[in-house]
Amino acid sequence: MSGSRTVEVAVPGGTLAATVWEPEGATRQTPTVLAVHGVTSSHLAWAWVAPRLADIRVIAPDLRGRGRSNAIAGPAGLAVHADDMALLLDAVGVEQVTVVGHSMGGFVSVVFAHRHPDRVSRLLLVDGGLPLSIPAGMDPDEMMAAVLGPTAARLSMRFDDEGAYLRFWREHPAFAGAWEPRLDDYFAYDLVPAEDAPGRFRSATSYAVTRDDTTDMTHGSALVDALAALRHPATLVTVPRGLRNEEPGLYPPSHLDAVLAAHPSLEHRRIDGLNHYTIVMSDTGAALVEGILRAELALV
Repeated sequence: MSGSRTVEVAVPGGTLAATVWEPEGATRQTPTVLAVHGVTSSHLAWAWVAPRLADIRVIAPDLRGRGRSNAIAGPAGLAVHADDMALLLDAVGVEQVTVVGHSMGGFVSVVFAHRHPDRVSRLLLVDGGLPLSIPAGMDPDEMMAAVLGPTAARLSMRFDDEGAYLRFWREHPAFAGAWEPRLDDYFAYDLVPAEDAPGRFRSATSYAVTRDDTTDMTHGSALVDALAALRHPATLVTVPRGLRNEEPGLYPPSHLDAVLAAHPSLEHRRIDGLNHYTIVMSDTGAALVEGILRAELALV
């Protein structure tokens, strides 16, 4: 039997919220996974994977600027998120973890392993964590639009109620033919009152923090330095479709070949039939991620 609990952690600028799924009677020796979500997501991105790991502790934060951590003040960036993860592990009382990061969570995971190497045993990077193919000369807002599309645009939108927000997502091409009740819970969690529009609502994700993080992912030095120094065993999972269910997705084949050639120690697994969201937020994707995680944990 397993359950979940909420953890609140003091970090620079405020309080970081996280959920811990763990088996009854869990101890410091219980196998543990730190699960890091994507750029405009929350811990609930792991609500498909975590229940499958009933014998394993899964620690899943809302990164600063997202979910119930959206009130944390100050700049973000990959190094800041990485240091937050170390404070989170301290609060839960865990020394070392296998880290799984989805999308931007993969980038945070690589930098976390670099800044806090003793806290990490292995890395699983799910459709993220290695440099993206970004056209040169874009400003931060253009980069967000190019990489995230409607996912970024909705951060500036205001909604009349929860139903309007869910309709926005039900029409999103990533979930065409794949909508199910857990997605209602996932997206409802992301909705908060809009301070600038009384009576209306907005995404909990901060546009400013997302812009900072996107800029750091694409043009900062933290990822470059972390990848150059990467010594932890690491597996990259990629899928053929992107955030809008489009091909070729975040890692076009020619770009992916070049990235993998530059980092030959990485193991790569290509999983067909899924997009950037459904690789973790669907039963099919979650089962595949579970299988890979269990194989990784067996190697620790």
